[in-house]
Amino acid sequence: MTFRKVNIFILVLAVVIFLLVLHHNILGLSDLLKRELSDSSPLGLQPIDFIPEAPQRLMDDQNDEEIPVVITASDDRLGGVIAAVNSIHQNTKSNVAFHIITLNDTVDHLRSWLSKTSLKNVKYQILDFDPHLLDGKVRMDSEMPDSVKPLTFAKFYLPNWIPTAEKAIYLDDDVIVQDDILELYNTKLQPGHAAAFSDDCDSTTNKFAVRGAGNQYNYIGFLDYKKEAIRKLSMKASTCSFNPGVFVANLTEWKLQNITKQLEKWMALNVVEEIYSRTLAGSITTPPLLIVFYKRHSNIDPMWNVRHLGSSAGKRYSPQFVKAAKLLHWNGHFKPWGRTASYAEVWEKWYIPDPTNKFNLIRRHTDIYETK
Repeated sequence: MTFRKVNIFILVLAVVIFLLVLHHNILGLSDLLKRELSDSSPLGLQPIDFIPEAPQRLMDDQNDEEIPVVITASDDRLGGVIAAVNSIHQNTKSNVAFHIITLNDTVDHLRSWLSKTSLKNVKYQILDFDPHLLDGKVRMDSEMPDSVKPLTFAKFYLPNWIPTAEKAIYLDDDVIVQDDILELYNTKLQPGHAAAFSDDCDSTTNKFAVRGAGNQYNYIGFLDYKKEAIRKLSMKASTCSFNPGVFVANLTEWKLQNITKQLEKWMALNVVEEIYSRTLAGSITTPPLLIVFYKRHSNIDPMWNVRHLGSSAGKRYSPQFVKAAKLLHWNGHFKPWGRTASYAEVWEKWYIPDPTNKFNLIRRHTDIYETK
């Protein structure tokens, strides 16, 4: 009898201990759930200029690399930036951070547009460009003092805007993206290359290249080969040029090779010696890039820079090809927010009207038009 009582006592004690452990675990799980719910605040979805580091819990959940996208924003072209950002945001699930370079007088307008529309959930940083960076590096035309746009040179200073990033995408403001920007970001750059561009001789754009007095699809169209400084470089005049409005940068290599200083050197030399081609029809930012990256750049998929949409009012590409393009680029005089651009209706699908009504689309049959 005594032995049997001992067994019963041990069994009862084991049951009691099991119940106590089970109760403790249930209470712990309850507390954990409460903490998870309390942590699930919309911090990452608030209208912000920038979150330097997301909370660790959010980082663990996303478990993906941040994709820095640098884009410039001038007040008279702000609608282009909005459409570009919206098209990227809507076509990816990746962790994209927009670094928007602008001038001081545009900051409030841009912040208002972003925070009062569906883009309020986008992760962005607004950075002010100091035009004095260009002192002594850009030739000013006294007859056309507004011909030089300081923001077009922001791409030269990429490491300044995102000093901790190892890789980044630069985009002009006259583009829309129709595919996942992650694919462009994953472009493989060859060892020692600081950037990847789309060559002007690629199969999708060479037949539509702008041709003026100089060929705008090779080096002689951008640089004056009569100047000794250019001849000394031994660059073939027939070398295919590239478009700098869309590119992927390896910022580690950019800093190692001191690319910004190299670009500034050729900018300053042009002020003194005028080494750019006199027939130059494109951006004045292209020539120094062509020199610095001569045979030292990788290539992006040409479908990620289907350009010349702004070169004329006519439609250069078929609707099927435009639909298949991963990125559309309205480089040239005819912008999609203007009156006569080709495929403006494709761009307009991504445009979000300005809540302040300061920026308005201009359309062929009306002086001012706002999308509803």
